[in-house]
Amino acid sequence: MAELLWGGAIGFGLVSAVLYFAREYLLYLIKAGHIAVLVELIQDKELPEGRSQVEHGQAVVKERFKESSILFGVDQLIKGILRTLNRMTMTISNFIPIPAIRSLVGIVNKIINVSLTYVDEVILAYNIKTNSENPWQSSKTAIILYAQNYKVMLKNAVFLMLFMYVAGFVIFLLVLGPVAAIAALFPGAVGVWTVVFSVLLAWGIKAALLEPLAVTAMMQVYFKTIEGQTPNAEWEEKLNGASDKFREMGEKAVSYVGASKTPDKTEPA
Repeated sequence: MAELLWGGAIGFGLVSAVLYFAREYLLYLIKAGHIAVLVELIQDKELPEGRSQVEHGQAVVKERFKESSILFGVDQLIKGILRTLNRMTMTISNFIPIPAIRSLVGIVNKIINVSLTYVDEVILAYNIKTNSENPWQSSKTAIILYAQNYKVMLKNAVFLMLFMYVAGFVIFLLVLGPVAAIAALFPGAVGVWTVVFSVLLAWGIKAALLEPLAVTAMMQVYFKTIEGQTPNAEWEEKLNGASDKFREMGEKAVSYVGASKTPDKTEPA
């Protein structure tokens, strides 16, 4: 009996892991197309006629990233590097160095980590905006530029996070009434399910309408902040020493076959 339970648990875990990565892979490919369109709109470029924004975005991504597995691999490394960068610098103690408050640092740092959800998408946008031929090298450059401007980006990210949560709660309150009215038409006690459905509906609206707004705002702040800047060698050295994933990205940038064809266009825009 115990063997069956363990076997079932292991099987469930493996299947869940495969489904999770498959879902994240497919969703990221779709998200990348959306980011490509946003980048062109920010640059005031006219989208081509005769095809949808989704089709155009996917075409841009395929042009920049010849293999979708590279796009996904770059994103996974970026997330790992950003986690290390957050531990290095993005802590509330940098802004409020008061001993009595430091007991709250752990909680606030978690809030900060949530607020940086869209940074990997901003770095993807940098790849697309600079017409990169070497996604590993341009991602490395983008991360260094982000790190050397982390205070500006952090303040913007926290503000966006607070806006998203407040707006999400307002949306929840707005949909709660209609959902409760519909639920009242059905027999039985549906009080708890009314709240559950309202939360799910509010989350869906937030994801569809507010998250693209947040990504666009982050991209605009990032591009404006790094304009005219070059990567700081000191920050590159710090990241090399702190993150094995950053070192791995550097190695992939050197060995990437695209680097031998065309020099990477990673100068800040």
